[in-house]
Amino acid sequence: MNKWNMIIDVEKCEDCNNCFLSCKDEHVDNEFPGYSLAQPRHGHRWINIMRKERGSYPLIDVAYLPVPCQHCDSAPCIENSPKGAVNKREDGIVLIDPVKAKGQKDMVKTCPYGAIYWNEEKNVPQKCSFCAHLLDDEWKITRCAQVCPTLSLTVLCVTDAEMQREVVSEKLEVYHPEYGTKPRVYYKNLYRYTHCFIAGSIAITIDGKEECADNAEIALIKGDEKYIVQTDTFGDFKVDRLEKNSGKYILEVRYKEKSTTMDVVLTESVNVGVIKL
Repeated sequence: MNKWNMIIDVEKCEDCNNCFLSCKDEHVDNEFPGYSLAQPRHGHRWINIMRKERGSYPLIDVAYLPVPCQHCDSAPCIENSPKGAVNKREDGIVLIDPVKAKGQKDMVKTCPYGAIYWNEEKNVPQKCSFCAHLLDDEWKITRCAQVCPTLSLTVLCVTDAEMQREVVSEKLEVYHPEYGTKPRVYYKNLYRYTHCFIAGSIAITIDGKEECADNAEIALIKGDEKYIVQTDTFGDFKVDRLEKNSGKYILEVRYKEKSTTMDVVLTESVNVGVIKL
């Protein structure tokens, strides 16, 4: 059968918070019997936008990672809560029962993604419901995806086989695969948040003047791994998708008849500065 999935493109998210605000608009002061009690005005972020800055001035980038409930197929909240307090529907959506979950504050700790919040006034744990009340009313989209101006968020209701083909064709990943929770929220360009880069600029002196070395060849080497990129018009380069704390790399620069080599130790994303030839 068809099941609901969400795709989040990290590269397209601009931290506008329209998704967060639309969730508040839908759920604050609004109860949906059988789905959720009203969300409190403050404290809850049913779609929480994480932020990460990589590199250093002037070669930096900032990535934003929206994190809603992942609607896991192997959901820890279901496994570690009283029977019936959390349920996974046949269409893939995980819902906290607003009646059976009353008083179950420990449920907040069961989610490794930090997606469950405690409503002190209602005495109940709460989280993103994938707008199930709207989908069951023949909506084809969640509120957060509906309002995203950059189309960073999209939802698909497809078979598992169709979703796996989408994962392969779009190079989708899940957040924290080591948790083994089998999420139904997939990320595109997740490396922008989870991985590191080595960047820098190449300059060359011509007739006593320092110029940008465009189209210089950069080779980054570590053991049998080799990454090759070229500098842009401004002499800048970036080698991305590198593992954090991956140690020493050899950086080779070639520009026409000139070349140089340097060692770079990678812990976090690094800007090696201007390399002069």
